[in-house]
Amino acid sequence: MSTTATRTTSGPARRRNQRGPGTVRPGSPRPAAGDPGTRTTTPGSRPLPPHILFAERLLAVLSGERPVHWMLGQTVGEAYDQLVRLAPTTPLRARGARPVIRRCGGFPLRPGVVEAYASVAAGEQVRAMAFRLEQGPDRKWRCAAIELGGERH
Repeated sequence: MSTTATRTTSGPARRRNQRGPGTVRPGSPRPAAGDPGTRTTTPGSRPLPPHILFAERLLAVLSGERPVHWMLGQTVGEAYDQLVRLAPTTPLRARGARPVIRRCGGFPLRPGVVEAYASVAAGEQVRAMAFRLEQGPDRKWRCAAIELGGERH
């Protein structure tokens, strides 16, 4: 007697989502940077530099997409306190427009320290964001300072 199961359907199993992995339905909110399953690179490309990843993370918090505590462990020194003071005012949110990073750059000051900037656009509004990243002994990058629009916060 055979112990193999018989198949009652013919043909291959069909996927319900025909758009493929990693796609987002039109009109649905974009996942914030750092979400599990969010691709930061395309297959065969290099990982994004830390200043670009952190610009997206800071934008998510300062636009109200993510809570401040999402940055715990990714900040050192005064940076977390700065986020706690800034986040409730959602300074990078504009009415009806989702803010996006227009330009981002970083300048290594010395090994393990990067000063970075980003211009953030939301509708007609454009804001500047500057931040410092420091690499810890565990080789992880953490945000150490944040400034918005020329004011130190």
